[in-house]
Amino acid sequence: MMTQTKLNQVQKDQQFEGFLLVRSAASRTNKNGDPYLDINLADNTTELNAKVWNSSEAAPEPGTVLKVRAQVTEYNGRLQLKIERMRKSEPADQVDLSQLVAAAPRPAEDMYRELDAVIEGMQNEVLRNLTREMVRRAAEKIHYYPAAQSMHHAERSGLLHHLTDMLNAAKAICACYPYLDADLVMAGVIVHDLGKLNEMDANKLGAVSEYTREGLLLGHIVTGVSELRDAAKALGYEPDGEYPLLLSHMILSHHGIPEYGSPRQPMFPEAEVLNWLDVLDARLNSFRSALQRTRQGAFSERVFALDRRVYHPVYLNEEPDEANTETDEDAVEPEMDRRPYSRRDEDERSYNRLL
Repeated sequence: MMTQTKLNQVQKDQQFEGFLLVRSAASRTNKNGDPYLDINLADNTTELNAKVWNSSEAAPEPGTVLKVRAQVTEYNGRLQLKIERMRKSEPADQVDLSQLVAAAPRPAEDMYRELDAVIEGMQNEVLRNLTREMVRRAAEKIHYYPAAQSMHHAERSGLLHHLTDMLNAAKAICACYPYLDADLVMAGVIVHDLGKLNEMDANKLGAVSEYTREGLLLGHIVTGVSELRDAAKALGYEPDGEYPLLLSHMILSHHGIPEYGSPRQPMFPEAEVLNWLDVLDARLNSFRSALQRTRQGAFSERVFALDRRVYHPVYLNEEPDEANTETDEDAVEPEMDRRPYSRRDEDERSYNRLL
């Protein structure tokens, strides 16, 4: 693979040429009715939006590797690629995919050991056995699977990253509220998203190619509950016994309300805590990703997962660059996305895929 500039190092007015991974893509038309391609491209450092103006080509599939020649431009304080030429990669290109896929900030083995230590530290034997069995069944995939295709923790080992950060937050919450059943909270955190391992097709670099048929028809909440009940039976527990039932409810309710995909709202404190820990960690990760793509003192484009634009503060120990003088008055509000839901990326169809 040719040596190329990393996306987190490109600058305005620079010419970029290299291989990038398609995160999402759509064919659109501008206000004048002219067609163009709207593509989100990534390497292992960050993701940038790209445009192919006056193009009626079919949008490339997520997971496709493209060789791109583009001009680096800027829109609303955010760098953007104006693609001049592009083609699909070929075997002769010898592309190193590890250079194109983002990874969690910590090694998967370290995070897995942290997860395992929490399980072994549980005092409740039923919860310990159930959680251990669920993780055992997921042991291979959990090491490299992302938490989502293109939203929060969309990175190699992103699911482990999501779970371990939630566990650390859960420990602090349980210390503040000692009446909570800490084992139940920790077990709920660990198992709540394991259904995603059957919801998406991902390779060992953590790149998701598509959602599975099971994922599209059932979703990770339903498959997660089904797997938990099966694990309870395998261990000799009654699936409708107290703790299997409580954990099943926590999986069912962790999106909070039916509008976000949960058939039941949380009905006991530990389930409520799980819902808010999940929302907090997912949203903070979305904020972090948006800030990495936005200059200090500027606003991002609309972040779908947050349903808003994000402002990158000028922190006390940071100096804004000279070009970073754009004010909110200077910024142009991005055009509202009026595409029907059937045209949107699968991750954008409903909020129940975000968490």
